[in-house]
This record gives sequence, C-alpha cells and structure tokens, in this order.
Amino acid sequence: MSSIMRILIIEDDSEAANYLVKALRESGHVADHAADGLEGYEKARDSTYDVLIVDRMLPKLDGLSLIGGLRAQKVETPVLILSALGQVDDRVKGLRAGGDDYLTKPYAFSELLARIEVLSRRKLSGASEETIYRVGGLELDRLSHKLTRNGKEIVLQPREFRLLEYLMKHAGQVVTRTMLLENVWDYHFDPQTNVIDVHISRLRAKIDKGFEPQLLQTIRGAGYMIRDGHR
Repeated sequence: MSSIMRILIIEDDSEAANYLVKALRESGHVADHAADGLEGYEKARDSTYDVLIVDRMLPKLDGLSLIGGLRAQKVETPVLILSALGQVDDRVKGLRAGGDDYLTKPYAFSELLARIEVLSRRKLSGASEETIYRVGGLELDRLSHKLTRNGKEIVLQPREFRLLEYLMKHAGQVVTRTMLLENVWDYHFDPQTNVIDVHISRLRAKIDKGFEPQLLQTIRGAGYMIRDGHR
C-alpha cells in the first residue's frame, strides 16, 4: 500500500476536476482543487503538497507560466502536466518550463496514479533524473529526443531511443537481457525471440559505424554495456 499523498489539482474543467478529486480520494489520498491558474499558484506556493497536477490551458494564468513562477520561487513540488496538447513540442515545452512529467488527455486513471506515485517517491528520495546523458562523443537529450555523436545528429526509432536511453543511464554497467525486457519492452517474461539482438544490432550500426571508439559492447554471457572505449 502506497503512503497517503496530498495532491493539488489545478484544472478549470469542473467535470474533469471533480472526477479526478473523487478518484484520488477513493484511492486513499488527499485531493484539493483550484479552478484557475492564479488560485492554483497561490495554493501551491503557500501549502505543502506532495504532487501538483496542472492543466496547461488555464484562465488567469496559464499552466506553463504557473509552473515557471513556482520554480522561480524555489517551490520544488513535483508537477505532472495533464493536457490535451500532446505533440512532442508541447511535451518538451512543458518539461522545460519545470514540469516533471507530462500525460496527455484522454488518460487512464491507473497510469496517472502510477505516475504521481513515482513523482512522490522521487521527491522523498531527493532524486532528480538527468535530462542529458553523455558517453564519449555521444550525447542524448531526453527532452528533445535528439541524439548526436561528435556533433553529428543521429536519427533513431522510438524503441531504439528508449533502448539507448536505458543503456546510457547505466553507462559503465552491465545491462542484462532481463533488465532490457522489463524496462524497454515492458515484458516481465522472456518472449524467446531475438528482438533485443535485432535492436542492439541496428543501434550499433547507427551510433558506432564510422566512429571510434566503439561504445556499445556485448558482454558475452552477461548482457550489454555502453562505455567510453575498451578499458
């Protein structure tokens, strides 16, 4: 059972807000509501919440300005942006404004609940994830989904990007097939296919071919590793 969270929902759509308040309270949490950006800003600034759920399109003060204002006031409460604006550029703007996560409408409540639980745990642990990973001349930007090596842009498919992101997050460590299946493919069983080998091969061709040193290594009998050169 997760601990009780105190959550502020900043949402001008009363029907959507009422649904969320009711669902969160039924899940055992404390949920408050602010109907516009200014009210939300004041409540978030003056009270201690575990997580803020912020709509982007708000009257009086839009969601991104609200978040930026809170960050300028050193309010570090984790923010989940909840918005119908779901393009990559929209998500990037939201995260760069100071949001910690971004969920597009319509959404499944179970996913929203899982995401705010993660944000709450991150607040308790004091951990914040890096947004840019670097290994050698390879640089991956998690917010803009841009990858370069020695300044040259490399285009990856979404699954390839997730795979590389996970490997770079654990740079210098052996990453097992089980870890990749669970964290990149969301499989909690081995499908007995060569799906990982195929994606590793494609990824190696994109990030290592024509470059030195070779960064993506197969550790025989153990898994894979990204590191800066053969040491």
